[in-house]
Amino acid sequence: MLGEICGILWVPESASSSGQVPLILAGQPGGPAGLDLTYPALRGRAQSAARAGFATATIELPGSGARAEPAGVDQARAELRQAVTDGKRVADDLIDRLVLPLVDRAVPEWQSTLDALLAVPEIGDRVGYSGGVISVGTRLAAVEPRISAAVLFAGSYVPRTIMEEARHVTIPLYVLLQWDDEHNDRHVALDLFDAFGTREKTLNANLGGHTGVPQHAGEEATRFFTRHLRSVEGGPAVERARATPPRERR
Repeated sequence: MLGEICGILWVPESASSSGQVPLILAGQPGGPAGLDLTYPALRGRAQSAARAGFATATIELPGSGARAEPAGVDQARAELRQAVTDGKRVADDLIDRLVLPLVDRAVPEWQSTLDALLAVPEIGDRVGYSGGVISVGTRLAAVEPRISAAVLFAGSYVPRTIMEEARHVTIPLYVLLQWDDEHNDRHVALDLFDAFGTREKTLNANLGGHTGVPQHAGEEATRFFTRHLRSVEGGPAVERARATPPRERR
């Protein structure tokens, strides 16, 4: 616990103060599902990361689990459902009211969490961000200098403010896009990808729906982090970390 924020840290068994490992911040998908419901998927991601020599940490977003929604989000979500049901265009103002309160609260919470995580003796100073709400990941990548690389999962309903902030993202990016995603608009995802200011960005687009991300796309994301987070590390500690499961801390 960090104040009211629940979270989990997974650390490879072989990590130590003399054999520190890079850290991946694993974003939550948003919505009411808390850590109890998303735990199996997150644990799978953490185990995969541990085999590659990374620690993984996640926190519960505002509005997830037992945490209260940011003010106004409940009403905005109801208006969104009605607009989708009626087949109407979702207005920019509605997107702002739905997404920006979450971003405004979640990003400072991630930064406070990162302060605490970097004090853990086994954790090194190389940090990546992976998954979660793409608007949260975009702002975090734009404002947090301790994050060296990010893997983002394409999603719809990106506020105009976040599109502008994307131009200030200069770290390496790897963006996953499901071409036939029934929940997301690929055109919004492509516009956001185009807006990112970094000169090192990769878009991995695959046919299929929201839950159909192919295994090879996830494996490539791990290789992406290996290139960008292990560049100043390596040596025997890499192989030891690959061979051991992660310890879990809540």
